[in-house]
Amino acid sequence: MAQKPRRTPRRRSRIKLGRVSLYLVVIAITAIMILPFLWMLSASLKLDREVFAFPIQWIPEAPRWQNYVEIWEMIPLARFVYNTAKITIIVTVLQLFTSSFAAYAFAKLDFPYKNVLFLGYIATIAVPWHVYMVPQFVMMREFGLNNTHLALICLQAFTAFGVFLMRQFYMSVPDELCEAARIDGMNEYQIWYRIMLPLSKPALSTLTIFTFVATWNDFLGPLIYLTETKLKTIQIGLRMFISQYSSEYGLIMAASVVALIPVLIVFLSLQRFFVEGIASTGLKG
Repeated sequence: MAQKPRRTPRRRSRIKLGRVSLYLVVIAITAIMILPFLWMLSASLKLDREVFAFPIQWIPEAPRWQNYVEIWEMIPLARFVYNTAKITIIVTVLQLFTSSFAAYAFAKLDFPYKNVLFLGYIATIAVPWHVYMVPQFVMMREFGLNNTHLALICLQAFTAFGVFLMRQFYMSVPDELCEAARIDGMNEYQIWYRIMLPLSKPALSTLTIFTFVATWNDFLGPLIYLTETKLKTIQIGLRMFISQYSSEYGLIMAASVVALIPVLIVFLSLQRFFVEGIASTGLKG
């Protein structure tokens, strides 16, 4: 039998040097990505005149924790957080339901013009929202849904990206599994609920994170459809710290930190499934 070539000391040193270089690049990119969040956290504990001081004092000498108290008193932040959480949770649940349901049909059922319909639906991803923003607004106004949360929920309950993501995962599930379930007497609804959904936790977790983050951070939608203060979301509420002549940057950063906490909780809770969904889209033997 032919022996495998042994690695020489010079080759080993090159491999180690390559790994060290890769780690340094990853650490540098990570630091660049985290730096704005660290600055935001530092600025949330400062007075306005200290926020843009140079050089940056990352740890304030006298942290102003009062900023985190004033943000609840100056604007109805609790109401904004409730409105944002309400819309985000409802939209996320609806997108998980509609996307997984439609994806199962496109992946495992046969019906006329299936591929044409799927390609037409997916093609809508390439159309910017700004193109059909005005027609959507006119339609919601004609339905009497203007200045309601229901308008935002209806417009975001369906997503072509979610259908595409879930379909790609369902395509990796063997058809024999569905055929065996049909032989056992299951209908399509039972197969989707009892077989497909339990197997698709990684894909569902990935879609949950994307949907939650996008809906929670949505600014333009609530800006267009919501006019009453009691209905506004936290992203719109941040603008209330900006007056005609000045901006309360310390308070804005404090409110931004509060707005970021739910997103971090959701991501950290689903991180294991998210990584699994990104790394693999098939069944493991």
